[in-house]
Amino acid sequence: MRILALGDVVGSIGCNALKKTLPKLKLDKNIDFCVANGENSADGNGILPQSAELLFSIGVDVITGGNHTYRRPEFLSYLDENEFIIRPANFPESASGVGSCIYDMGRSKIAVINVMGVVYMDALDNPFETVDKEIEKAKQNGCNIILVDFHAEATSEKKALGFYVDGRVSALFGTHTHIQTNDLQSLENGTGYITELGMCGPKNSVLGVKPEIIIYKLKNHLPARFENADGKSIINGAIFDIDEKSGKCLKTEIISIEI
Repeated sequence: MRILALGDVVGSIGCNALKKTLPKLKLDKNIDFCVANGENSADGNGILPQSAELLFSIGVDVITGGNHTYRRPEFLSYLDENEFIIRPANFPESASGVGSCIYDMGRSKIAVINVMGVVYMDALDNPFETVDKEIEKAKQNGCNIILVDFHAEATSEKKALGFYVDGRVSALFGTHTHIQTNDLQSLENGTGYITELGMCGPKNSVLGVKPEIIIYKLKNHLPARFENADGKSIINGAIFDIDEKSGKCLKTEIISIEI
């Protein structure tokens, strides 16, 4: 099973870049399943039904979220209606949406789990305890392949959770910080791992935002209205080759494309 995981999709420029590249990329790389973090896919932050529908229409099978999932109130009902859009599982149960889903491909069931870090981020439930519960639920539902999107700030927290789930999930990939890391690997017990997938969005930007805006904010310590940058785009992600019987990661491949 060839699985493509894509980093945070940023605004309409990221959506349009994927629209141009994803169908061919999936064909060229023989991709069976695609998951993307879509929490920034709407212009001005957050996610909207329109951006989610576009991602689904071009070949994304499951969309994961993060700290901006609830940014746009008009998205909440859509989050409850579509089982293949998930938000971090360690949000309170009263929050809209769910933290995991199962995608039945016939020959295999793929569980996708979304968890958020708590270091330098919101004080949610413990991600280690949360991921334990979600993994057990996935296994009880007969899922051989389990994927975890860990939406977190601290690289140490991401790495620790990777080692913690090694051998129990097929792949764990980090999202949120938008800068692709150089540590794609298969861990000792067969879990594919990367600290940060990167992003799908404007290349000449600071995490997708116009550089001059971030420079102003950091230099002057004053509020600034964020605007997505334009120009060339990058597509960041990773491919995990998973054995369907054992659920182990056999091979990995980095994706970094400029368009």
